[in-house]
Amino acid sequence: MEAGERSWEIVFVNDGSADESLARLKEQAERNPRIKIVNLRRNFGQTAALMAAINHASGEVIIPMDSDLQNDPADIPRLLEKLDEGYDVVSGWRKDRKDASFSRVLPSRIANALISWISGVALHDYGCTLKAYRRDVLGNVRLYGEMHRFIPIYASWMGARVTEIEVNHHPRTHGTSKYGLERIFKVFLDLLVVKFLDNHLTKPIYVFGGFALVALALSFLSGAYALYLKIFEGVSFILTPLPLLVVMTFLAGITSILMGVIAEILVRTYFESQGADVYSVRETINFEPDSTEDP
Repeated sequence: MEAGERSWEIVFVNDGSADESLARLKEQAERNPRIKIVNLRRNFGQTAALMAAINHASGEVIIPMDSDLQNDPADIPRLLEKLDEGYDVVSGWRKDRKDASFSRVLPSRIANALISWISGVALHDYGCTLKAYRRDVLGNVRLYGEMHRFIPIYASWMGARVTEIEVNHHPRTHGTSKYGLERIFKVFLDLLVVKFLDNHLTKPIYVFGGFALVALALSFLSGAYALYLKIFEGVSFILTPLPLLVVMTFLAGITSILMGVIAEILVRTYFESQGADVYSVRETINFEPDSTEDP
């Protein structure tokens, strides 16, 4: 640590850019050893790039930032000050957002309201990349697809203290955004996955078994009603769709049970083969160092 300031490094991730970005980054890295570069083989997307940065960063605090110059580096000290108050995650809130109102801001507000409602973690701006994380809350986070915006949710569910502060936002001067109205649908699908992993990762049979119970009950009721019509109303089986409904719902129920059993096997294989725990420890007291290390 240098006098009067925190120690730091900058990890740049070149996500398959075809311009002169990599060459210019290398020039800067030659001048300053605290500038690190991760050059991906091709464009893998924002989530993968963020995961690469997290994996290669060595600091105890990680602050991601987009390279489109819309986020303001001057907000970083404020994020760190908030972390010093005891929080584990400080999320940026672009309250005065400089983007197109209909194509960007409106979908973002809808998506943020939806995420906050379903997850129970109320933030105004999940899409803002500028956030500050303590490394220990990112230890078991693995990101896929477009799930980078859900890191505060993962952290909160593991017991992290999450807050947000207003940050500056500048108009885009370079490049074009790839997000639009379709983002709401993608966010909804990703959120379903996140919610499933939170509630049912260790017992997926409850989800598949619940659906199977509904399907089998519908199959039984349909069969009983078909018999009633046949015996008391004289209606032939072939005159109603009920026999087909009985077969389809019965097969759906059995299939769901089998899928639940397979999911249970996969979950156990994951935890046992990876040595992963089904819990997260914040700290331990009066234990020998070896006994507190993750397996």
